[in-house]
Amino acid sequence: MNTSIVLTVVSDDHPGIVEALSEVIADNGGNWAESSMMSLAGKFAGILLVQLPGDKVESFFAGLNALESAGIQILAQLSDAAPVDDTAREHSIEFVGQDRPGIVHEITQVLADFAINVKELETTVQSASMSGESLFMAHAQIFIPPGTDMDKLQDKLEDLANELMVDIELET
Repeated sequence: MNTSIVLTVVSDDHPGIVEALSEVIADNGGNWAESSMMSLAGKFAGILLVQLPGDKVESFFAGLNALESAGIQILAQLSDAAPVDDTAREHSIEFVGQDRPGIVHEITQVLADFAINVKELETTVQSASMSGESLFMAHAQIFIPPGTDMDKLQDKLEDLANELMVDIELET
């Protein structure tokens, strides 16, 4: 029986980090299932889902410990969680507007008020082409539970967009 393990990885960015992780996974008969990785401010940061035979878990963790002695910090957690409620509807949402502290909190607070689960969130800040001000952009994949009043959700998002002076587009 396969075991699922979620890893979070942080290290000073340098060549070979992904190769080192993949070697430990392959050496233990594992499968690199899903991941998201990037370089941020000179640091490598990633999250990945590994699936491997249950009898290889101890050996796999020993291999991860060897990577930690090389300066790669790894948090590994076994996962036996059930998948997300398959009656929830998946949607995407886009945000664009002037950056300011607290913007992610204010947007996700509205989502939490509707018991919406954020599956994936990608954000970036860049200079606006005309004004040079900091422009916040985000894309999120979300799960909206059945029975959610979509009109009320849309109204709350529009109110927030007006308050923050951002564009928020919920793709339904």
